[in-house]
Amino acid sequence: MFGLAKPKLPIAPEQQRWVHSSFLRLAALRGPHRLLQATVVLPTPDHFPDPYDRSEAALQRIFARVATGMQVNPADIDVTLFASADDLTQGLVPFSSGSTSGAAGLYHHDPTTKPHISINEKQLRDPMALVAVLAHELGHIILLRPGLVPRDAPDLEPMTDLLTVFLGFGIFTANAAFRFKQYTTDRAQGWSAGRLGYLSEELHGYALARFALERGEVKPVWRKFLSTNVRTYLKRSAGWLADRREPRLFDRKSDCEVKT
Repeated sequence: MFGLAKPKLPIAPEQQRWVHSSFLRLAALRGPHRLLQATVVLPTPDHFPDPYDRSEAALQRIFARVATGMQVNPADIDVTLFASADDLTQGLVPFSSGSTSGAAGLYHHDPTTKPHISINEKQLRDPMALVAVLAHELGHIILLRPGLVPRDAPDLEPMTDLLTVFLGFGIFTANAAFRFKQYTTDRAQGWSAGRLGYLSEELHGYALARFALERGEVKPVWRKFLSTNVRTYLKRSAGWLADRREPRLFDRKSDCEVKT
């Protein structure tokens, strides 16, 4: 008569299916071991021990750590600051017409040149958000540079967000979800500050719950670093997954041996 209510999924069924299928797609592209063996990066001195003073040198140090954590050689990528869209058009051409006003970060995807990420100098004020921006733009390089995902793929941007979860940087992108909205032009991807991202806090919560399930983490210690909203959605999603006895997508013993 007074049975406990079933856990309720905080996202729509089609969104749940998209996360499920997208994890499988990312595993096919990069190898399931990248999720299973990923180090969950935390906003702590253990992961970011360098002093931070909002300088360009501090940006380069953080970028090197984020790139290394995502298994990208930081020496292969140029990272610069910009103060306005005019700085970009003067220094990095060609790229298509379209406003870059408010962009937090841009990846300039010209396959004939060295990969280049531009970061709005305003992002130096918030190192948590800065890590999220860098992880997202590095995600573009991982997916676009070798042509793993077409530039015109309809879910390129949410897939790039999900890749950051897949590779262990989900705490940063989830906590920044309410701050940014990504956009794409013909020659660059970017984030507009102060708006929702392509993955909502609810979707991040579910994706992180799925991430934890795959890794056998029942009560992951890293969830305490999530914002209150995302942590709530993670717990609800984990309860839903447990109630349904959802099987794992990857077998840890065999899939850890798969190579990229």
